[in-house]
Amino acid sequence: MPESKGMTTPNLLLKGFEVELFTGQSTGEHVGVAEQVAAELPDFVTEPDRRNLEYITEPIADYALLPEALLRPRRRLRQWLTTRNLTLLPGSTLSLGDSSRFERSDPSNPYHDLIERLYGTRVVTASIHINLGITDEEWLFAAVRLVRCEAALLLALSASSPFVDGHRTGHHSQRWHQFPLTPASVPLFRDHGHYIQWVEHQLASGAMRNERHLWTSVRPNGPRRPYDLNRVELRICDLVTDPDELLAITALLELRLLSLRAEPERLDPLRASTLTLHELADLADRNDAAAAHSSLNAELQHWRDQRTILCRDWIKELISEMSPLAASLNLSSKLEPLHALLSRGNQAMRWDEAHDRGSAITDLLHQGITEMESQEGMNNTLEACLG
Repeated sequence: MPESKGMTTPNLLLKGFEVELFTGQSTGEHVGVAEQVAAELPDFVTEPDRRNLEYITEPIADYALLPEALLRPRRRLRQWLTTRNLTLLPGSTLSLGDSSRFERSDPSNPYHDLIERLYGTRVVTASIHINLGITDEEWLFAAVRLVRCEAALLLALSASSPFVDGHRTGHHSQRWHQFPLTPASVPLFRDHGHYIQWVEHQLASGAMRNERHLWTSVRPNGPRRPYDLNRVELRICDLVTDPDELLAITALLELRLLSLRAEPERLDPLRASTLTLHELADLADRNDAAAAHSSLNAELQHWRDQRTILCRDWIKELISEMSPLAASLNLSSKLEPLHALLSRGNQAMRWDEAHDRGSAITDLLHQGITEMESQEGMNNTLEACLG
């Protein structure tokens, strides 16, 4: 992650986001235009399937600047789409799409050919990757371990993919349920040397085709992987379109990492759990699967003592534990949306409840499209007032 060009805030980490989005019609059907967007809007890049695309925000520490960084590219893309009677779609799967076919954005790309052949449309999803800048090597790998063990909580807060192909799947995050974790078994890394050795072995064996071919809930990242690293990348979250909700999730994650730096003996699973790293990896993967199915209602196992705990209750514990640090960093207000998420449910739960009451998937997606437009318009109004 490069140095931020914006303001910096003492004690806070640089934060950058990789945002994947679906494009389509206002009725919720997916329409792929990624290669055209990437050719005309330089901030956007294609994914292997043309129905979704991605933009990346610059690293910023100050939370006050992040909403505009997240929404400015969305407005530019929406303007481009509007001239073609298209829009941005909520959700992290092909909710009304056709998952039986792959729509290549670049038929000549050999890596895309590999992805289509190995995984098909299991990878055609939209998500948010949250990057937090850490250059201290010991802290970085402790952070990867802690986030791996608590990633299920962040997935549960973000879950927004209960539909695929016009049907309800029974999973709150169909995206994470179907996504092909690669390689199939990823350890918790003891240190940087362990990570380098493991990646080099995966590349040599063909389990990873390149250094980017590590698809897991969280990974160390940087300009020259696996050797030169400068950030933690959380990859498990579904698409969160509301910037306030996304920044609340981000703030909780950042507070955990800052607490870890202060108390590694209490928060690093390598030091604070009686389980081996292999057992912790298995526990984390089981928790991720449970959260993909039931999100906030999932029964999870705590990495510290293996006790069974309801996902929603575990998140409440973390919010309470992080509250003093949040207050000291003036982040208490950033956590506020989490209380509403816990009480009314994430996007997938709200959609499921409305679907049970008789709402059609098309109507729910159309409502989500309208909400996305409103978020972008509200931020424009705020920017005008501040200007």
